[in-house]
Amino acid sequence: MNQHYSRLAALIAVVVVTGCTRPAEEPVSIGYGPKPTLPAPDSSLLPTVNIATAVGWAPGQLPTPAPGLVVQAFAGELDHPRWLYVLPNGDVLVAETNAPARPQDATGIRGFFQKRVMKKAGAATPSANRISILRDADGDGVAEIKQTFLSGLNSPFGMALVGDTLFVANSDAIVAFPHTQGALSIAAPGATLTTLPAGPRNYHWTKNLVASADGTRLYATVGSNSNIGENGLDAETGRAAIWEVEIATGDKRIFASGLRNPVGMDFEPHSGTLWTVVNERDELGNNLVPDYATSVNDGDFFGWPWSYFGANVDLRVAPPRPDMVARARAPDYGLGSHTASLGLTFARGSNLGQVFRSGMFIGQHGSWNRKPRSGYKVVFVPFAAGRPAGDPVDVLTGFLDGDNALGRPVGVAFAHDGALLVADDVGNIVWRVARARQ
Repeated sequence: MNQHYSRLAALIAVVVVTGCTRPAEEPVSIGYGPKPTLPAPDSSLLPTVNIATAVGWAPGQLPTPAPGLVVQAFAGELDHPRWLYVLPNGDVLVAETNAPARPQDATGIRGFFQKRVMKKAGAATPSANRISILRDADGDGVAEIKQTFLSGLNSPFGMALVGDTLFVANSDAIVAFPHTQGALSIAAPGATLTTLPAGPRNYHWTKNLVASADGTRLYATVGSNSNIGENGLDAETGRAAIWEVEIATGDKRIFASGLRNPVGMDFEPHSGTLWTVVNERDELGNNLVPDYATSVNDGDFFGWPWSYFGANVDLRVAPPRPDMVARARAPDYGLGSHTASLGLTFARGSNLGQVFRSGMFIGQHGSWNRKPRSGYKVVFVPFAAGRPAGDPVDVLTGFLDGDNALGRPVGVAFAHDGALLVADDVGNIVWRVARARQ
């Protein structure tokens, strides 16, 4: 390494560690709602890096629930719990998982520091590659059974039970396993239903699943292989999309596209329409671009990488594609910039009180590209007549303590008793949020 390169590396290291950038002039809330405020892009050579250091919870520490709610640990001592799925008998499956090997991702000087940031955020641990089962047989809000349900997986994430088959979305494929109601483990080998875009880069590796109401199709999320296509569009084949997969045959097609990193999905209870939450692009400023929640229809295109929130062109992407920008549909609801909104579940079965009766709960993993930080909490977006109808309401906060992250919420799901379960991949806990006793 020559002297000039060493100085450059040292300069970037200082910026990465200290986050020496201007704070936002407006609150993150300008990015809320169906028509969020979109400031002018603020692109620079060195991006804002303001990640919280992952430290975990001290004994007895708890996140802070909204008024009228209480929180407790449903299960602890997990290994990077990311996603949740509740079985028909009330058992809870939790994917303990992290990124697969990605030898072509984060290479060079930028990659070196990206890896340092991931380590600081608590996201550099090896993947446990398993799904565990949590059972609260006595109904006291604490799982007395916690054991391995499936092992030997490949960075598993989404899960969906259809009949007597459990589908698991690994980082590279959807795999089917035979399932018996009440079983505490599955020993049978899985059968690949279909592959999913992956490879040696696999920038956004998390693949989520939901099943159609009639049990004939799966919907699978596949995030982009870059921030804005900087690795070439050939690397984006089949990515930044939601796939529709026929369960009977494994045949698949792209259902919707132009979604930089869709993760959480659920069907809105009244209309039956599919909704997803999406992590938008980075490095355009503290308040650009808002992450969002949106309904998704067959054939929708949401602009990535050429535009955001409809026809707002990203001038960094070359060559320009005005034809694609003209096709881009604006999403339904902004969730604030860089919040890393990942988890999504609608309030069906909620027992959290009238305020939380109709709407969607969203796990916000937390920002790295904003100063001050955004996300690091669970929020609720109220709905009326199947549409968002108000600003987000905080449900679970307190995950940040100064520059430290005590936890980071990811997946959210409802237990059979109407309590909200939240996977915390830094605290290594699944939290249970319930209505306070009167």
